[in-house]
Amino acid sequence: MLRSPRTQRVRKTRVKTQPAPPFPRQHQRRPGIEAKIHPAPRFDAREYKGGGVLFNKVALITGGDSGIGRAAAVLCAREGAEIAIVYLKQEQEDAERTAEAVAQEGRRILLIPGDVRRSAFCKRAVEKTITRFGHLDILVNNAAYQKHRDSKGQIDDE
Repeated sequence: MLRSPRTQRVRKTRVKTQPAPPFPRQHQRRPGIEAKIHPAPRFDAREYKGGGVLFNKVALITGGDSGIGRAAAVLCAREGAEIAIVYLKQEQEDAERTAEAVAQEGRRILLIPGDVRRSAFCKRAVEKTITRFGHLDILVNNAAYQKHRDSKGQIDDE
């Protein structure tokens, strides 16, 4: 059914400004620092409303200082989880930005600097998380570095 212009409803939409290509070329040595990237990556998904499905849960997120790990930390916090993140010491600035974002969600966060390539450190990170929050429910193994190999047999713990 067609409506006359007088009875037609006008729908107001919010206009969002988006960064547009071309983006400046940027390269950093590992580990990269997200705070140095322009435009800054988005991670907070403001349109997403949490439903409390992780209330009273504790999530330990490796590589939680930036990128997908930061987004996972913020959105898990929005769902009600307390958060612990593991990150390299050189990424302290990024980790602190993640901590601010988690705190804005009203949840607690534990920052654990260290290298997940060392299994002893990984055990200590789990212990620190349990000591701080009393338990651990969720592990997000997000920390990564892509290193090409010719076969699966060439992949080791390192």
